[in-house]
Amino acid sequence: MTQTKTLALSRPSITLQAAAIIGFALLTAAGAQVRLYIWEVPFTLQTLAVYGSGLYLGWRNGLLAQMLYLSLGLFAPVFAGDGYGPAYLFRAVSAGYLLAYPLAAALIGFLSRRSNSLTGNVAVLAAGSLVIFTCGVLWLHFAAGHATWMESIDKGFLRFLPVDVAKMILVSIVYTSTRRFLPGSH
Repeated sequence: MTQTKTLALSRPSITLQAAAIIGFALLTAAGAQVRLYIWEVPFTLQTLAVYGSGLYLGWRNGLLAQMLYLSLGLFAPVFAGDGYGPAYLFRAVSAGYLLAYPLAAALIGFLSRRSNSLTGNVAVLAAGSLVIFTCGVLWLHFAAGHATWMESIDKGFLRFLPVDVAKMILVSIVYTSTRRFLPGSH
């Protein structure tokens, strides 16, 4: 028996889809405001919303939610720093992470269609996380002018790994526990 798991697959109204897209974009913006700077890239709660948008909304609407978030950052201070606008976004050392959010949400939404377990959902989120960290570390290396790739991998990935694994497990638990309440679920 196949279980419909996301708003994208359950064919909700356009109004509900739009509200969910806006809601996840705003959750991502709220997550950016919870930040802890220890080095160039801060710890934030943004990825909780990125992961959730992919799982709950599916690939298309998850992608749209994260694209909306980035679009909001062109006009309002929704990123982890105090600035906004294209110049701010593309000069930020964290831009690679931000620009990867739509891709990660889309990948998570696509892969999650075949995942029906907590472990499977964690694996799907790990794939999305890999997209975020790959793009983030690549951008960070050049934007921060690190002397070695190992410095970029350490400061842009390894130091975040334990917290990110905890985020993936938390989102997977919440999603696995609540998906039965989604429209169209069996």
